Amino acid sequence: MEEKLAQVDRMKRYSDYNAYLRSLFGERVQKISVDAGLTCPNRDGTLSRAGCIYCNAKGSGTGAFARGLSISQQIQAGKIGAIKKYKARKFLAYFQSFTNTYAPVDHLKTLYDEALSCEGMVGMAVGTRPDCVDKEKIDLLDTYTKDYLIWLEYGLQSAHDATLALINRGHNFKAFEAAMALVAPKKKLNVCAHIILGLPGETRDMMLENARILGDLGVNGVKIHLLYVVRGTALDKMYGQGRYTPLEQQEYVGLVCDFLERLPKAMIIQRITGDPHSDELVAPLWSARYRETFNMIQHMLEARNSYQGKYRI
Repeated sequence: MEEKLAQVDRMKRYSDYNAYLRSLFGERVQKISVDAGLTCPNRDGTLSRAGCIYCNAKGSGTGAFARGLSISQQIQAGKIGAIKKYKARKFLAYFQSFTNTYAPVDHLKTLYDEALSCEGMVGMAVGTRPDCVDKEKIDLLDTYTKDYLIWLEYGLQSAHDATLALINRGHNFKAFEAAMALVAPKKKLNVCAHIILGLPGETRDMMLENARILGDLGVNGVKIHLLYVVRGTALDKMYGQGRYTPLEQQEYVGLVCDFLERLPKAMIIQRITGDPHSDELVAPLWSARYRETFNMIQHMLEARNSYQGKYRI
């Protein structure tokens, strides 16, 4: 069985992110998560103090900044693990925690410059919200594309305004369209959109419509996430009150395959499921079995004789 799984793993039927990086740099490139100590307008009171219903106070962060670790120190620590586990020699700095364009441009430049100055860095990924960019910030990011691979990661989650309101996202879909328009003239600046499957109230058709919309907008890459319940969030409360039911594993696997079939063939797939922290996870418990879910997706694509873009019109 293990041999068969390994074989399928090598025969991915979609544009895999690691393979994309290897094609650019000729070897493995490892992402290193960075906590820049920034916050979010949906947390600091500008829009709200509650945050999105699925987000806890950590904001997907490591807490490294609060522990006094500089950007360089965080990268150095991450490189040690990446070198030991993957024999990696090239790296991308991933500004992951909260909203990493939510600061004055001068401060952002200091953060980005420090990260890219570390040995072995070939690029950077900056996670942010579509309502937290402007021309000046996009221009700053574009300056790095002369020497580095730069990805801007917009947390969209859904293209449906009713869903965005329900999850307390704090922006509408027009904000995403405006953010994409800012990037459009920057030919070497790549955009990855984050999409969540299983959001409250979304039907299968609504979720698959997200795939078509992303393709129409010319997004370069996508991260597909499962909505899972994290302890201490508003979603945790909804789940406890019986107002939210997570997707079943087989249901999610089928949705991911359906979603991939409707994306453009050239779009880079950076993630196909979430990877929750076990100490924070409330439900569904199967979401902690990342490798199992990953392999189930590969097998379903194989069984369908399917692939990314199969039904893209």
